Amino acid sequence: MTNNSQRILIRGVNWIGDAVLTIPAIRAVRTAFPNSHITLLVKPWVAGLFHESRDMDEILLYNNSHKGIRGRFKLAGEIRKKKFDTAILLQNAFDAAFITWLAGIPRRIGYKTDGRSLLLTEAVPIDHDIMEQHQVYYYLNLLGAVGIKASETDPYIRLSGSERTWARNLLSSRFPDQSRPLIGINPGAAYGSAKRWPPQRFADLTVKILNELNGRIVIFGGQSDVGVANEILAEINRTAKKINTETYRSHLLMMAGKTGLRELASLIAECDVFLTNDTGPMHMASALQVPVIAIFGSTSPVRTGPFGILHSVVSRNMPCSPCMKRECPEKHLRCMTGINVDEVFTALQEMLPKNKAVFLDKDGTLIEDKNYLKSFDDLVIFHGVKSSLKKLKKSGFKLICVTNQSGIARGIVDRDFVIDSNAFLQKELSLDASYYCPHHPDETCPCRKPEPMMLLKARSEHRINLKSSYVIGDKESDVMLAKNTGARGILISSAPLFADSCADFIANDLHDAVNWILEREQAR
Repeated sequence: MTNNSQRILIRGVNWIGDAVLTIPAIRAVRTAFPNSHITLLVKPWVAGLFHESRDMDEILLYNNSHKGIRGRFKLAGEIRKKKFDTAILLQNAFDAAFITWLAGIPRRIGYKTDGRSLLLTEAVPIDHDIMEQHQVYYYLNLLGAVGIKASETDPYIRLSGSERTWARNLLSSRFPDQSRPLIGINPGAAYGSAKRWPPQRFADLTVKILNELNGRIVIFGGQSDVGVANEILAEINRTAKKINTETYRSHLLMMAGKTGLRELASLIAECDVFLTNDTGPMHMASALQVPVIAIFGSTSPVRTGPFGILHSVVSRNMPCSPCMKRECPEKHLRCMTGINVDEVFTALQEMLPKNKAVFLDKDGTLIEDKNYLKSFDDLVIFHGVKSSLKKLKKSGFKLICVTNQSGIARGIVDRDFVIDSNAFLQKELSLDASYYCPHHPDETCPCRKPEPMMLLKARSEHRINLKSSYVIGDKESDVMLAKNTGARGILISSAPLFADSCADFIANDLHDAVNWILEREQAR
């Protein structure tokens, strides 16, 4: 695949969780072929995951009109008209190869599965080792076999500003006190009862969260999970003496069966922790960079657990697990019933955000903006920065630098210098951490401000409560970053052109910004 300008069809997978895990592979195709026209062929129920993605140009639906042999010929005809050069089949089924063969796509790449080798021009054998790794690498391995390498592996679901605003407005209308921790609970599992922690345990945990953490809870699920969610509510009602009636009404929100896929993602993104069985929404939460506590029984957390090291899996190492069965063949479900409420509650306590932070832009905020700083000789810390930051530290804030460094991608700035200069400032200014985005703006990555990835990673790694935090910078992208993550945004500028900024406060300098934060904190 050497031609960088071609028409590429990617056949996606059919289930929500699996579809989330293909996101890094799809991004790798876009990175390898930035000038190509990329179309994603998927079932309608997973298409919503990709609606804000910049990694494809078009989404083609494989819908009910394509059922049966006649429907498949119809779909192949529709695909043929688009004159694709290459098909990449992330789905393993014979059907995927058959349709792209019928459509006459010259190059067809996929795993050698389901008896379809003769329909593929490049049939990739499945290495046994890849089956022992996380499923994310299964899809990336297919691409690697044909020369497409991935530099990033984290799945990421992009949300629009309006989607985030909708979710926050809904939650604020339902929960009067926004300062309390927000825990998402997802008690269902599509694969079968062997993947479900008992509803009674979820009910007992919910009561414990309300009583001991003073938390807010949203119960999630699809239409098929409404029965389980109602069973949990019934159990809570039976033990209502343990919780105040007003607490129940004002701190528990039932959303099972009430959201579409994008609404579900938007609400999950607002959670401080997402507590779940092994389900598609578990992978959505992970891809939204929400800390996840996943309860595993019959399935393998190594293969299908929440992706990344910042999540927590609660499981029992039973001789029979992972059995991968829909129903427990022994009828006792010891892998699930052996997990008690207290250990899940402890995991939740350890993961809840407890710190407030001030996120600081680098060039133009902490140091003089030299238009692509390349040398320590030109690094000048603004006067008064050290004393101002010391005040924030004294008030209990973590200090975290977040900076766009597109000079790396442009070939202007050396990556090692960025790393070294960030380390110098971290030590010199007593910062707690530094994050940087090395990408070119055209790459549409999830970490370049105002995209939220740097703050979301900091939230997980440093247990930051973003809603109690601030972002300070000298560009509108800095205050937009705050808006995208629920933090307060402060713009450093005396220029009148920023009068229509979305900033919560416009400061003359860092000293002015810090004083506003401290005054606001004192008044709370």
